[in-house]
Amino acid sequence: MAFGLYLHIPYCLAKCRYCDFYSKGGSRGVPQEYVDALVLRMDRFRRQGLLPEHPDTVYFGGGTPSLLTPEQAARLISAASPAPGAEVTLEANPETVDEASLTGFLQAGVNRLSLGVQTAFDESLARLGRPHTAAQSRQAFAAARRAGFVNISGDIMMALPHYTRQEFDATLELIASGGATHISAYLLKIEPGTAFGKSPPAGLPDEDAAADFYLYGVEQLEKAGFAQYEISNFARPGFEGKHNLLYWNCQDYLGLGPAAHSCVNDRRFYWPGDTHAFLDPNCQPVQDGDCSAEDYILLQLRLTSGLDLNALKAQYNVEFSQKQLRFVEKCVAAGYAHFQNNVLTLTPAGLIIQNSILCELLD
Repeated sequence: MAFGLYLHIPYCLAKCRYCDFYSKGGSRGVPQEYVDALVLRMDRFRRQGLLPEHPDTVYFGGGTPSLLTPEQAARLISAASPAPGAEVTLEANPETVDEASLTGFLQAGVNRLSLGVQTAFDESLARLGRPHTAAQSRQAFAAARRAGFVNISGDIMMALPHYTRQEFDATLELIASGGATHISAYLLKIEPGTAFGKSPPAGLPDEDAAADFYLYGVEQLEKAGFAQYEISNFARPGFEGKHNLLYWNCQDYLGLGPAAHSCVNDRRFYWPGDTHAFLDPNCQPVQDGDCSAEDYILLQLRLTSGLDLNALKAQYNVEFSQKQLRFVEKCVAAGYAHFQNNVLTLTPAGLIIQNSILCELLD
């Protein structure tokens, strides 16, 4: 079974107004003691038999992992010791990279870049609290190509305040023309505790309008050659994100860093959301129970490949009840799902309301 390693880099130049990930704004780099703490944990988990000698994927998430120096990234990748041909992804904000740093990251072992573009409209970027401009996004794509990156992903955030189809089109054009092979496209979600959660911006689309933007985005991405393989992820053939597919297929992954989650040997655990605590060598992750059939159903239904009920039976000895099967029939009749050869897949319209479907299906 494939194994993924996630390294959380909780440092940012500025905290975005919508962000509920654990991160520290006002950072200009990543402290060496934090890199040391990650290396220490990798060594410790490997000695415990919970991190294989050569993981199949390594993912630097954040925060803003591109605040690492290439030398720091090289040290972490060396400590991770990924398998030959492993996917090694670095999330990057456009304003934090140039051709020299990207060349350094590529030489360090990063072979997949994920650029946080979000939108091609500068007024929207400013409203979101993003410290870059659309011009810097274009420059980052050009610099990545010159540095030698082939596997490049770009993020699109939809249903922003005062959003229009023209804004989506402009953002898709920026990312596609930049040479992206993968796009993550998702709706803005207002989370409690964020700046937007405390003071929602004016001009937010309602739920129906947001759903329309999502369906429009799926259609336009398909036309541009990016096939949907998960609720929010689209790729040119062969460029699907291997690391995130481990999550959605309920395979093992180890997350290191404050607030990072793991699932190893069917056991879930996570680190407290506290950088200071993580730096303490005695800090331990919090146990979070077993991986369950419910987790499997939830995650498989994110994928356009869908939930195979035969695999559910084989792996968890769980079968759908007659009540659940009747509900599936209703979803199919309403255009929210397909059910063929014992495989349940959600249509784009069904993916929008996946949470509601799951509430009924798993009740």
